[in-house]
Amino acid sequence: MVSITTLDTPTVVALALVYPTPDGLVALRTGVDALPKGGAEREMRRFIKDIDKMSFEDLEVLYTSTFDLNPVVAPYVGHLVWADSYERGGFMARLQGAMFAVGVDPEGELPDHLEPILRYLSVTDEPMSDLKPILVPAVTKMEKTLKKADSKNPYLHVLTATRLVAEESMR
Repeated sequence: MVSITTLDTPTVVALALVYPTPDGLVALRTGVDALPKGGAEREMRRFIKDIDKMSFEDLEVLYTSTFDLNPVVAPYVGHLVWADSYERGGFMARLQGAMFAVGVDPEGELPDHLEPILRYLSVTDEPMSDLKPILVPAVTKMEKTLKKADSKNPYLHVLTATRLVAEESMR
């Protein structure tokens, strides 16, 4: 589980991209309350508002059906760009090296998962050059895929916030 050491936007959005836990939801709500006003903050507030209408068990099911088992959207940037090719493997190795260089542990996820990528963006001033041309288009594609499959899915707000964070970080 990601812990909040800083309440920056990428870290807070990353909290919504891990399997929900009661403690994680408390941390997420605390983080969203501390976000600076803006597009990502609005999207995360919409996400919180939508999931507050659900039972915890329904949120677990929604997360799993959205991102995990036979997902509507696979939250893996490299997979979206290269599927399971050699290029993805090289990208993940370089990304993992860049993450470890700044102290980011993927914590059991593959390094091309959105959650560790957001934590990486939170602590680096200069994102890995391989990430720059693919992150925003990949997240945009994830957003479009989820919107087409289920335009009322609360995780659409999280993907929109992720895209906004990516756009800001890739400048």
